[in-house]
Amino acid sequence: MDKGRIPFAFLEDIHQRFVRTYGRAVLSAHAYAMNDEFSRVLSQQMEYYSNDPDADRINRLKGEMSQVRNVMIENIDKVLDRGDRLELLVDKSANMQGNTFRFRKQARRFRSTVWWKNVKLTVTLIILLLVIVYVVLGFVCHGPLLPSCLK
Repeated sequence: MDKGRIPFAFLEDIHQRFVRTYGRAVLSAHAYAMNDEFSRVLSQQMEYYSNDPDADRINRLKGEMSQVRNVMIENIDKVLDRGDRLELLVDKSANMQGNTFRFRKQARRFRSTVWWKNVKLTVTLIILLLVIVYVVLGFVCHGPLLPSCLK
């Protein structure tokens, strides 16, 4: 902190307060005539500029800028973290899309296999039923060529 700034800021503040309070009355006043009234303001301002860190505007502004910078750094870190999570989500969704394609392909293959098994079973049952009907007719018609039934 530049120690020269604070005394000049103090003197400028006192000057502005004095001019605001007394204005043109200063031109006709006697020496030390306003001392009793203004000494209280003078001591308050001396206390303020000696002890309060907000008295130095530049340091206060530097502190505020530092706080803004820290908040911006935190925000940037959060955005970067969010970006990393988005990349992870994109990777996972691409992986899920590949898995979905493989699942569909396997489901079609399974459905086709099950359909062929059903067709084979149905054909086998029809052939078996025809054989059973032929054997029953063979017994009823007295022979494998069905001689009594064909007449």
